[in-house]
Amino acid sequence: MSFARNILAKPRTARRKSAVAGAAVLLGATGLGLGVTPAMAAPAAAPTSVAGSAQATAKSMIGDAAQFQCFSNIVQHESGWNHTATNASSGAYGLVQALPGSKMASAGADWKTNPSTQIKWGMDYMNSRYGSPCGAWSFWQANHWY
Repeated sequence: MSFARNILAKPRTARRKSAVAGAAVLLGATGLGLGVTPAMAAPAAAPTSVAGSAQATAKSMIGDAAQFQCFSNIVQHESGWNHTATNASSGAYGLVQALPGSKMASAGADWKTNPSTQIKWGMDYMNSRYGSPCGAWSFWQANHWY
């Protein structure tokens, strides 16, 4: 039985539910959503395994739980733990959104692809400019940039 005939064979309330459910499945299957355009969608986060690995690496490199949490808060806001995140308008790059991204070469030649190198550079930057990741997070909270 076709979808339309199947719906028409049901009582009125069941038809409404089926039509709504069918539309939701259709929209979901096509990747479309009501009122949301691709330009409005949130940037894709790094794959969970890469993001989790970067977080574990940062936790290990930073050591102090409070400083890690501050560092993590900034990285989550700036890049969603995506080490290849690029700001389309400014060109800022990586976990910590260095501008220009090539600044991170001072921490390693693999700055474009290695989250550890980006974490090292980000920690050096936060420590030198704000005294610590928590100093950087305090500034970020007040200004929404760091």
